[in-house]
Amino acid sequence: MDIALLHYAAPPVVGGVESVLAQQARLMAEAGHRVRIVAARGAQTDPRIDFIPLPLADSRHPDVLAVKAELDRGTAPAGYAPLVDALMAGLCSATANAEVLIAHNVCSLNKNLALTDALHRLNGRPGFPRLIVWHHDLAWTTPRYRAELHAGLPWDLLRTAWPGATQVVVSEMRRRELAELMGLPSAAVRVIPNGVDLDAFYKLEAPTRALVRRLGLLEAAPLLLLPVRITPRKNIELALRTLAHLRRRLPEAALVVTGPLGPHNLANHAYFQRLTTLRAELGLETSAHFLAELVDGYLPDAVIADFYRLADALFLPSREEGFGLPLLEAAFSHLPVFCADIPPLRELGGAEAEYFSPDADPAELAARLAERLTAHAPTRLAARLRRGFTWEQVYARHLGPLLGSLAGAGEAQS
Repeated sequence: MDIALLHYAAPPVVGGVESVLAQQARLMAEAGHRVRIVAARGAQTDPRIDFIPLPLADSRHPDVLAVKAELDRGTAPAGYAPLVDALMAGLCSATANAEVLIAHNVCSLNKNLALTDALHRLNGRPGFPRLIVWHHDLAWTTPRYRAELHAGLPWDLLRTAWPGATQVVVSEMRRRELAELMGLPSAAVRVIPNGVDLDAFYKLEAPTRALVRRLGLLEAAPLLLLPVRITPRKNIELALRTLAHLRRRLPEAALVVTGPLGPHNLANHAYFQRLTTLRAELGLETSAHFLAELVDGYLPDAVIADFYRLADALFLPSREEGFGLPLLEAAFSHLPVFCADIPPLRELGGAEAEYFSPDADPAELAARLAERLTAHAPTRLAARLRRGFTWEQVYARHLGPLLGSLAGAGEAQS
């Protein structure tokens, strides 16, 4: 599909809508669509995505500001109609051959009413793209804009459901506002939320990104981190048995063991074999992950640090430690600590860590974990939002299906 996205400005201009625009364009390009961004200010920031400048689409263009000053007082000046005509011509050129046009905020804010009017006149014309109007903000329901709005055209365009246009808002609150404003049934308005690019937000290393996607770690809730080498004194079998019980309470729970096999004892290979056999017996093949199976040798420190940012808790059941560096790293990552009650870890963790016996009953330990993690609001919130509000999930659950429905409708009409 050939898709155009429209806004007053685009990256590298910094702004909330500009950021959303860029993420949507990236995801569409990654899904195989032909994508262009149409805006007054901005530049091409991705070689896969064309940038089409349309200077008069700017909310700050001198001609637009001059017209807006009169519109805000309730009159359409002589320069309004020529501005609409010029924008109609510019939009036709900028969107030529596009099948879908996604207009962000230009149909709900009065920043450039000539652009809104031009788009309204073109909507539904043969050869013009099918229109998705994407509302982040609504001028008619926002008190700070009220003095600039007046009954009649063109102001009423911001509170009218345009024929054939798909209405999209970013939250349930906006859906209620828009449905009431335009007299629409709630079901006629789609809610597609914004998201977060976790790769960029966490500054994840390339190997981390690959492992997270391969193992589906963003779906884990909670994600337990065991950043140790695979050697018997680390007591990893307790982690596996605890995870099996934990998943009966929290079915999406997962465990990541980051380290390689201990290099100084050949018996570690036999231990690893016992662990993988136990994992299979417990039915944990898709939830207990040994990165040693996927990566040769040690992971870089930067990758290990990534997993501390992604995890919901440190789980450290070691029978023996000389110091306990993972506890320090967890503390500096603001990560809850559940660790064996052995002297070096107790010395570091003090009253702030949760302790258990290295010989603890796995079912009881899982119950403690579940109770503490479900009672910890930041952990619950992060786990819930991580599973639904990354940009990739927003695209897969909402935006991709919307585009697919429009493609299907277009094929049915042709």
